[in-house]
Amino acid sequence: MEENQHSLAQNKWTWIFLCAVILLSFFTYFLNYWKPQQSFWDEGYHIASAQKYLNGVYFMEQHPPLGKLLIAAGEKLFYPKGQKNGYDSKYIGTDEGKNFPSDFSFAGYRFFPALLAWLGAVLIYLIFLLVAKNPFFAVGLSCLYIFDNALVVHLRAAMLEGPLLFFELLTILMFFLLFNYGKKCHQMIFILLCLIFGASFGLVATTKVLGLVLILLLPAYLIKLWPDWKKMILAAGIFIVGFLAVYIPVWQTHFSLGKRIQNSLPNAGYYQASVKYKQILSAGTSSNFLNFPVMMKDSLNFVGHYNNGVPKLDLSSQFENGSPPFMWPLGARAIRYRWDRIGSSYAYLYLQSNPVIWLSALLMILIGFSLLIASLFFHVRLKNKFLLALFLGIWASFMAAASMITRVLYLYSYFTALIVSFVIVALVFMELEHFLKWKITEKSKKIILLVFAILAFLSFVFFSPLTYGRFLTDQEFDMRRILPIWGLNCADCKPLNLLGEPFKAN
Repeated sequence: MEENQHSLAQNKWTWIFLCAVILLSFFTYFLNYWKPQQSFWDEGYHIASAQKYLNGVYFMEQHPPLGKLLIAAGEKLFYPKGQKNGYDSKYIGTDEGKNFPSDFSFAGYRFFPALLAWLGAVLIYLIFLLVAKNPFFAVGLSCLYIFDNALVVHLRAAMLEGPLLFFELLTILMFFLLFNYGKKCHQMIFILLCLIFGASFGLVATTKVLGLVLILLLPAYLIKLWPDWKKMILAAGIFIVGFLAVYIPVWQTHFSLGKRIQNSLPNAGYYQASVKYKQILSAGTSSNFLNFPVMMKDSLNFVGHYNNGVPKLDLSSQFENGSPPFMWPLGARAIRYRWDRIGSSYAYLYLQSNPVIWLSALLMILIGFSLLIASLFFHVRLKNKFLLALFLGIWASFMAAASMITRVLYLYSYFTALIVSFVIVALVFMELEHFLKWKITEKSKKIILLVFAILAFLSFVFFSPLTYGRFLTDQEFDMRRILPIWGLNCADCKPLNLLGEPFKAN
């Protein structure tokens, strides 16, 4: 393995393709990330939260704080005193920013989500490099991430998924580094990798709870270390240290910044704070770490309170943007984030999947389960059976957990499972050796990947007007309604609602 690692590092194509990934993902994810210069979807909520951080205003929110802290940090980086933007305290008295001024700048608020989305392409390339041990395969598979329209449009915004997916990819990368080289590397390198492994999962856990499914990577790695009990205990202990070294300071930063009470916010600015928490806020001692348990408990309790007030999925409504988890792998339902009109043309911003990528991922998931079942009952040999079973298990666990949530969920909730499905694509791709009577050689795989990359790119370009808000006529829009189940609807079209129809009595 060490020799293989060394040869990959010395291979000039490893670095050439890495540069290609960086360049391509820059153009898809980061170039002109501040456009459109209007808010869409949940940006109003997250910008309002970021402004509260910038002004020291106390608030509670359903999501952990790290993603919103990064959004605030971007604005602080671009406008240190707020004097250039001029609106750094406009929305501190509300939980949702609305009616943004025409000269409002989104460059700071969107900076870190877009930057981390761009850098996520580097991480996924390195993951594929560790899986495939071939730089050509790695760059071809990276097209799954680089050219997906749904990821691009959402991750460029001032929302949480850009940081979340970056931290998830970092966690998966650390897992593969440990899985491939942990047993043979130097003790200090092993400890460092375990520490980063735990810290990266801590970053996931403090960004969005949907990423917690990746905790399954820890027991999987401990199984890999079996029967070396000492190393298992060391790995678990260092992982926990790394996790807590991130988790606690992030939350403490959130608590320390929230000192000022804004009366126009819910419950006179106190939200669901307990009597003890109110006393802490009144005394101005939220920075005192001794108060951490009280503040943490109230913050976690608020999550349940908030979600109890969120509506349930209503498939009978033609205005429902949510969708059931079992439809997510097909890209349903697409969400129209915003639209603008000039004459007879409209500029749309749509959460629309790249069907070449999403349907390929779904196909590989089905093949993966088939291979796994065949290996169990028909003695089919797999090169990476353990890894395939692990990531299929993570994907299935995520889908099962999401299916048990009663509140409405949206297509971007699938992004964590989508990233896992990309890893499954790579693992299944490396397992395939025959198709019917034909043997699949390395040359054949290169051709397959090349064709896939071309199709993924062409599909990305075809749907890119919906990704970047370019103007389309109704006829041009209608050409992109390939699968009715997506629910793509132009401004003047009759809404499609094929996931459910209201019952009408005779």
